[in-house]
Amino acid sequence: MEIARNRLVHIEYTLHDADGIHLNPNEGELIYLHGGYGHIFSELENALDGKVVDDTFKVTLSPQEAFGEFEEELLFTEELSELPEDIYVGMELDGDSDELSEKNIIYTIMNINDEYATLNGNHPLAGKTLTFEGLITEIQELNEDEVQAILEHDTHHHD
Repeated sequence: MEIARNRLVHIEYTLHDADGIHLNPNEGELIYLHGGYGHIFSELENALDGKVVDDTFKVTLSPQEAFGEFEEELLFTEELSELPEDIYVGMELDGDSDELSEKNIIYTIMNINDEYATLNGNHPLAGKTLTFEGLITEIQELNEDEVQAILEHDTHHHD
């Protein structure tokens, strides 16, 4: 069976940056609904289209095709008085909270000093060229009800 629209695809993969650094050592399995639903990068999905179980793949994505370019304006300092008291380096803050003006951006606390914290709204992999390499391990045929159940769960899960 080939990978095609509305099939559930199981892949095992590794993720490397342009320097060959392995970026996902603790995870490497992905299950997604194929068909342009935005569950994986479109360029990766296009490369998997038509493949069968035990086929391998290797796809390199530019920053624009993956997590976008690094945006300096998403890196800034904020007075500690404007942030929750219990912040720590590595903590993630949702951008739609009262403390931060941007919506739908997750900010990571990068540094804390006596008066300020440095926040970064870029994805940790922004600005990186990424290579996905792996194996198709399973392809499942789904009926329309199963497809709709996945799409409804996805809609409710992200709201």
